[in-house]
Amino acid sequence: MPSRLIWLAVRIAAAIAIVVVPFGYAVSGARIDVLVGAGCGLAIGVGVGLRGGSASHPWTGILVGSIVGISAALIAGTLPLGGWGALILPILGLAVGLIDGLGGSSLAGYRDVLRETFVMSVLLAVGLVPAAAALGGLATILPLTAIILVPLVTLIAGFLSRRREGWRDARPPRVLVLVTLALFVAGALLSVAETGVRGISQVGVILVNVLFAFLLLLALPAATFLLGRTAITWLQPRLRVYGYLADYLRVMWVPIGGFAVGYLTIIVLFSGFYGMLEHFRPDAFDGAGAGITDWVSFAFFTALGQDFTTVVPVSVGARVLVGAHLILSAGWALVLFAAVMSSIRPKLDRIARRHGEGGEG
Repeated sequence: MPSRLIWLAVRIAAAIAIVVVPFGYAVSGARIDVLVGAGCGLAIGVGVGLRGGSASHPWTGILVGSIVGISAALIAGTLPLGGWGALILPILGLAVGLIDGLGGSSLAGYRDVLRETFVMSVLLAVGLVPAAAALGGLATILPLTAIILVPLVTLIAGFLSRRREGWRDARPPRVLVLVTLALFVAGALLSVAETGVRGISQVGVILVNVLFAFLLLLALPAATFLLGRTAITWLQPRLRVYGYLADYLRVMWVPIGGFAVGYLTIIVLFSGFYGMLEHFRPDAFDGAGAGITDWVSFAFFTALGQDFTTVVPVSVGARVLVGAHLILSAGWALVLFAAVMSSIRPKLDRIARRHGEGGEG
């Protein structure tokens, strides 16, 4: 069981990295932004894929993680160096909202929310370690913020879920409230100590600012929590098609491979014909090169019905050969498609019936 979960997490993480890393370098080019986006995307994607229960599928984690990773990379590019720490609180709230919306972990009380929030905070902290290590200095402790914020996010998520059917806790645990208040007081005292001001009026202004910041800290994760829960509730039935797609691909994998082998054989065959014609008729093509690479490329684009940028058929023989290539490629696609559909149609019908019965159940 653990090995299966590890393999699933690796697959989800690899797919998200393939999407997020190139996108991050394309839009920003800064290694820190790429690391932040990839860390956030991997944490959320793996968390949703593993903690979403039966309602989640690998495709769900991959899609959600890719969206979060791309968004985080974009936002990190607009923040000052090290300012990406501000993303931790809203992304943690978003992650818990996604888990709650999937409903796979039975979040029916503050204890359940605390458990899932802590798991997601650990994943997020681990995901942001490479970005923090790349910055160095005080930034290395930024990932720990995700774990420190667990009580606050738990209270917010529990408060917003208290009226849901099946919720069993009328009030939040006192320990959770006290820990959250202690963190708030500690933050306020730290702000006063760092400013080094004296006098009741100046201290009062600072405390008012801290209170305003605290209200903002409440509103931000609350908004992302509701966003995550609403978004995944809307996406969930629409993502089931990706789970079905895997069953269909298993049936069609061999026919698709057979089609590809035949198509490539036709391309290689006609690349030889083109090269031989140019050898005996040097004026048959305009812009022809001397290597086989040019002829394979020309044959590939011809099979797709597209013009190649450098090689152009000029003589009648070359045009006839290109026409024969097009007819044979199109005929191969049509004939093989008809043969494959007639042979695998019963299997596809069985898969459709099985999914239909599962959906009705």
